Parts: sequence; C-alpha cells; structure tokens
Amino acid sequence: MQSSERPLPNGMLAQMSGIVLTARTVEQLTRPLLELLELVTGLESTYLTHVDVAGGVQEILYARNSQQMEIPEGGIFPWEDTLCQRALQEKRFYTDEVNVCWGESDAARLLGIRTYLSAPVMLDGGEVFGTLCGASTRQQPVSEQGLQVLTLFAGLIAQHLQRERLVEQLQMANATLENYSFTDALTGLPNRRFILAELDRLFAQGQRHGQRVMVAFIDLDGFKKINDTYGHDAGDEFLQAIAQRLRQGVRQGDVAGRLGGDEFVVVGLVDGGEQTHEAITAATRARLAPLIQGDYALRHAAFHYPGGSFGILCVDPASCSAEQALVQADAAMYRDKQARRQVEMA
Repeated sequence: MQSSERPLPNGMLAQMSGIVLTARTVEQLTRPLLELLELVTGLESTYLTHVDVAGGVQEILYARNSQQMEIPEGGIFPWEDTLCQRALQEKRFYTDEVNVCWGESDAARLLGIRTYLSAPVMLDGGEVFGTLCGASTRQQPVSEQGLQVLTLFAGLIAQHLQRERLVEQLQMANATLENYSFTDALTGLPNRRFILAELDRLFAQGQRHGQRVMVAFIDLDGFKKINDTYGHDAGDEFLQAIAQRLRQGVRQGDVAGRLGGDEFVVVGLVDGGEQTHEAITAATRARLAPLIQGDYALRHAAFHYPGGSFGILCVDPASCSAEQALVQADAAMYRDKQARRQVEMA
C-alpha cells in the first residue's frame, strides 16, 4: 500500500520556530504541533496524553480530530489497556495493523484505531510524562520522515514541560523565601516587616470603607528575669508559648506578630460606629490581657506570669500613617508600664 503521507509543508521549520518561541503554555505549544503532525502524517487524529502510572490511568490532554476518528479530549482510559502502554512495553511505536498486534485492547476497539504511532514524552531522569500519538481508522503506512517529526515534536513538548516545572519550582522557592522573610524564626508569627506591610494594607482598607484601625502593642514585663532565672532556653519557650496563645486567641481578621525581643503586636480593623476610643481600647485589653496571663508549664521551667504592658490605639487612618500609629502605640505601652510599676511600688 502506498503511503498517503504528505510532504513537509512549505515553511514548516519557520512555523515550528515561531510556535516554540511564542508558546507560553504546554497547550499553546501542543495544539499547533498536533496540526502540523496531522499535515505531515495524514492521520485522522493526533493527540497528547498524560500517563499516571501510579493511578493506573492515561488521560487525553489535547487532541486534533480532522476526519472520521474522534479521540475524546479529556478522555481517561485504564493504562494497562492502552496502545501506548503496549507500545512502550514492546518498543513498537508504529503499526498499521492494530487489530493484529493488539486486538485485545478495548480502548483501541472502542476508538476504532487501525493505524497507530506514538512517541514517549520523556522528562529528566527517565520519567514518562505521557505520549504524543497519531491514529486512523484505516490502514495507513507512515514513513521514516513522519516518525522523525513525531519524535522531534515529543522532544519539544518535553523541553517545554521541563521549563514549566523549573518555573514552578522557582516560583515555589521564591514564595518560600518571601514567607521566610515575613516570618519570625523563633515563634512563627509574622515579623516586623510583615506587620508594617499589613498595617499599610489595613490603613488603605480603613480609608476606603470608613473603618478604624486597632493597634495593640504588647511588652512582656519581667522577661529578662525569666531569662536570668530559668535560662535562655526557657525564655525562648516562653516567647513561643506567648505566640501560640496570641495566635489562637485573637479575633478573626486580626493579625498577631512579634516585633522583636519581648515585644508583640496585634493589629486589625474596627468598624465605624458610636463606640468611643476608650471603649474599644478597654475591650481590646480585656480580650488580650488574659491570653498571656496565667501558668506556664514549659520544658525548662514552670511559673505563673502576671501579664505584660499594653499600648492600645484605635485610630482613624486619615489622621496618621501606619508607622506613626505603631510609634504612638509604643509610647502608650511605656505609659502603661510606668503606671504598673507605680502600682507595684505603692
């Protein structure tokens, strides 16, 4: 039987170069390559699959159906029953007698495949991502030229997949680094950098929606004594315990962070209304103070902690900047600390 395969289209190399250079996704690369593969081989359907060996299935990712055959895009088939699995196992990547070679394949009978060719899409380390295939319902020889084009296209898709994986890995690494740069290493709470950025966001949102911003500055009174008495390991455990209590006890939408040393902060939005600044700050203190007071049973120490000093503000975002609010809350905390000391001395 004479091959019905067509000569390479004029300008095919230039067209391929343009596809490879401009494609941003695997789909943008694959679909025009499937069209070119159909032009070169004359086969009715060309398609890219993904193989999940562990899950035991093969999925048709993208398909081009130009004639009678209809390869279902998105179709999922048992891997052990597919022609691709048989081709990989037997290293037979082309046949125009599927009914003779692999007549037991239910998938082949369902799709009416008579002529079949495929090339594995191989990733680094020998991982099989899937297969690039062509098929027809009629018997149709495919020349060496067609097989070479198929192999070339499978390699181009594999390279693009590798590039996508590399980009994803770099994005994940960047996200991890960014998260690390915003996180306090000891407690896992947001650090000063994150809190300042979060305050800027809260101030912008508050101005848009007529909300006030709450800033609660917390200093752990007597922390140096804990370090001196029980050791720095116990001090670190105490800071971690404080962080855990704040994390679990703040309101939904509020953010607790560690500014450094024994200084923590809680920030959040307060809806506009008739409540006075004094009422809001008193309610905030009543909510936060019990979180850090109480008994601590740590690995290196056990003690009762009477509590810390608070500087709590509820500000109109139009009246000051985020950094100014933090400075004012810090100053309010020192006033609270002085007042507590005077009570202790009395």
